[in-house]
Amino acid sequence: MSANSFLDALRDEGLSVVEVGDWRTHNRNHKGPWGPVHGVMLHHTVTKGSAATVRLCREGHPGLPGPLCHGVITKDGRVHLVGYGRANHAGKGDDDVLRAVIAEKSLPQDNESNRDGNRYFYGFECENLGDGKDPWPEAQLVAIEKAAAAICRRHGWTARSVIGHKEWQPGKIDPRGFSMNTMRARIAERLK
Repeated sequence: MSANSFLDALRDEGLSVVEVGDWRTHNRNHKGPWGPVHGVMLHHTVTKGSAATVRLCREGHPGLPGPLCHGVITKDGRVHLVGYGRANHAGKGDDDVLRAVIAEKSLPQDNESNRDGNRYFYGFECENLGDGKDPWPEAQLVAIEKAAAAICRRHGWTARSVIGHKEWQPGKIDPRGFSMNTMRARIAERLK
C-alpha cells in the first residue's frame, strides 16, 4: 500500500490524523527492505505528553534513530503519522509468530529473536507510561482499534494479523494495560 493509501485507510475508518513533516518519505529503508508487510504491531511509548512523544517517535534517540513507528496514537485519540516504510519499532522477534500472523492462526509463545520485524509489520506507538497504572482513555483505545482495523481492512486481513510487541519479542511487555485478546476482539467486531 502506498503512503497515500495508508493515510486514506486511516481517514476512511473515521480517525483524526495529523501529518507530521515529511512522514511519507521518512523511513529507514536504507537499512534493509520494507515488506512484504504481514501485520500490525502495537506498542506503548513509556512517555508522557503528546508533543514530546510524537517528537521522540519521529526523531528517535542516539541509540535508535527514528522513525520508531508509522503512527503515534496519543491519549486524545489522534493518530500522528511520523514515517512510512521501514521503521525502528519491532526489532528481532520469533519467526514462528510471523508464520502464525501470515496464516492468521493462534500465536505460539515467542521464544526466540531470529527474524527482522521492522520489515514485516506496520507499527503504532501508543502514548502510555506502560507501568500498568497510567490509564488508557476510551478515545485512545477506540483509535487503536480503528487504526489496526483500517490496515487490516485495506489488506483483507483479520484481527489475527494484529499483535503486541510482547507477543513478538521475548522480554517485551508492551502494550501493557490492556489485553491483546480483548483488543483483537474489538478489531474483529469492527471488521464485521
